[in-house]
Amino acid sequence: MSQNAIILIGRILISVIFIMSGFGKITDIGGTAGYFGAVGLPLPVVTAWLVALLELVGGLAILVGFQARIAALLLAVFSIASGLIAHFDFSDQMQTIMFMKNLSMAGGLLLLTAFGSGALSLERARA
Repeated sequence: MSQNAIILIGRILISVIFIMSGFGKITDIGGTAGYFGAVGLPLPVVTAWLVALLELVGGLAILVGFQARIAALLLAVFSIASGLIAHFDFSDQMQTIMFMKNLSMAGGLLLLTAFGSGALSLERARA
């Protein structure tokens, strides 16, 4: 399998969680805002929309390989921040797993930031 095919598969796999999560937040923005308010985030409705759009648009950008480095960097920072805000409870095994999942995703996203989206992407098709 070629390196570019592997990069494409990696982009697909890492984008799915953000696309699904962003779509889920948009379709239940009230519930998302309620949760954000409960954990003490400021302006929960505005924050819910910003997070939902970041996840959905960022995930789609990575999927198709358009501005993927920027999207990956933003989502890496978001993954670390959301891990620290929502999953930083090491007394709860599930939250520990979710925190480590966020760190792992951030690692993959930073690799994508460093090395780009590969030849099988809209960025390369436009070049």
